[in-house]
Amino acid sequence: MRFIDNGDSARATSRRAGAAALVATTLLAWPLTAAAEQRFEVSFPVAAHAEPVTGRIYVMVSRTNEREPRLQIGRTGVPFFGRDVEALVPGETGIIDATDLGAPVASLRDIPAGDYFVQAFVNIYSEFRRADGHVVWMHDDQWEGQHWNRSPGNLYSPVERVRLDPEADGVIALSASEVIAPVVVPPDTEWVRRFKFQSPMLTEFWGRPVYLGATVLLPRGYDSSTINYPVNYIQGHFSLGAPNRFEVGDDLYREWIRDEFPRMILVTFQHPNPYFDDSYAVNSVNLGPYGDAVMHELIPEVERRYRVIAQPYARVLSGGSTGGWESLALQVFHPDFFGGTWSYCPDPVTFTDVEGINIYEDVNAFYKQHEWRRVPIANTREVTGEVRLTSRQRNYFELVSGTKGRSGQQLDIWSAVYGPLGEEGYFEPLFDKRTGEINPDVAEYWRDNYDLLHYLRRNWTEVGPKLVDKLRVYTGTMDNFYLNNSTRELEQWMKTTENPHYEGFFMYGDGKGHCFSGPVTSAERLREMAQVIMRRKPDGATTPWWSY
Repeated sequence: MRFIDNGDSARATSRRAGAAALVATTLLAWPLTAAAEQRFEVSFPVAAHAEPVTGRIYVMVSRTNEREPRLQIGRTGVPFFGRDVEALVPGETGIIDATDLGAPVASLRDIPAGDYFVQAFVNIYSEFRRADGHVVWMHDDQWEGQHWNRSPGNLYSPVERVRLDPEADGVIALSASEVIAPVVVPPDTEWVRRFKFQSPMLTEFWGRPVYLGATVLLPRGYDSSTINYPVNYIQGHFSLGAPNRFEVGDDLYREWIRDEFPRMILVTFQHPNPYFDDSYAVNSVNLGPYGDAVMHELIPEVERRYRVIAQPYARVLSGGSTGGWESLALQVFHPDFFGGTWSYCPDPVTFTDVEGINIYEDVNAFYKQHEWRRVPIANTREVTGEVRLTSRQRNYFELVSGTKGRSGQQLDIWSAVYGPLGEEGYFEPLFDKRTGEINPDVAEYWRDNYDLLHYLRRNWTEVGPKLVDKLRVYTGTMDNFYLNNSTRELEQWMKTTENPHYEGFFMYGDGKGHCFSGPVTSAERLREMAQVIMRRKPDGATTPWWSY
């Protein structure tokens, strides 16, 4: 068994002024060697997992036991610490000590003396022999949406109450004897149906079986009718829940079953991958041909299984946050295939503000430099403006969750989707997660391939005429992740468009956070979509789906 270093290696090909001083300042505070201090020894029995494990071990520390500590970690969650392991055999111990990076507490030696609830965890990686020739070790999603702390097959220890003291010595042994059970997929109902299939394209790329799926909400009377229906393809994070959170008896249900409510099919996609719970529905050198798989495998499978009006005017998109970016990108990149999008609080539509980072102008992803003053970049805020998390804190949380971009978190998936391929087969980072130093060559790659505003500027003559009356974007002015800033930049540019002049539709919720979607209910928004579809239908097309 071999332990792996805890940090990512950022092979930046170009450096900017002042970076060396920042590296030196940051590393002064980094724990390099362990003294005689408390440490954790994490193991697992053969009954839990018979084979050696290459992956990552963790220890979580909490003041409370209302939920297991493994379920309390997050952007603003409880302290946890991690270390990579290779070929760790059952019964052998992996070490977590004061040299291992933690979040939000950097080192075990920074935990105040006291009694705590602790839990160990083992995240199991799988070997992927990709079609591009690279061999990588990553967590193979088990249809949970790339959440390693609750992924089936991963291991965890019972919660124990222990005394931690930075002045004490000794070993705390934890055995990850428990195995997370498989995901239980909800059964089909009159209203909600699900399917899942192995993707030929993605399986070929990753060298292991990779799956796509969808959850479908059917209109009233679907099974007893023979007509075809418009479809709303809803983008967003992985979920097996019903589209639009539909539940029998709720407000949407009461509208859904009304005689005068327009009949539509609602579809949410499932496309988790080894980096994240969602692929962003574009092709990427790091994730593979997810854009092609969505367009040429998943959507055709939906339209084969269900009676969809398979014409552009009857296909509309919507989604929030990650899904906001996807619903906008799918419409922009495939303007002839979809008939309009409703994009809510989209992830950065231009990379001048990526949760506070201007990747084109900032030298460092953790700090803004204003003449003589260096100011921490804010990553997360309350709607009052109070900063909850800095960029440095956010990225350390991701680095503790997983090295080489294997955190399953937001900044890492952006780098995986938008960034170039690195030498080892993992993505080339936009910035060093320890120091924040930005690689301008990688920033340029992001811009040239995935910056939506940059794409529209370059291609407006071709795509602009196909997008008229199709773009609707909503965001709060106090979006918790500052996503309103890039949206505003897109809006300002669209006001200047010519041939055609099309400004799109932008709505801002004054003082609203993430994820503002306008002052309407879900049912009202569906009526709005149906009206747009009616308006754009070809001459001679009948609309029995509106009322029957």
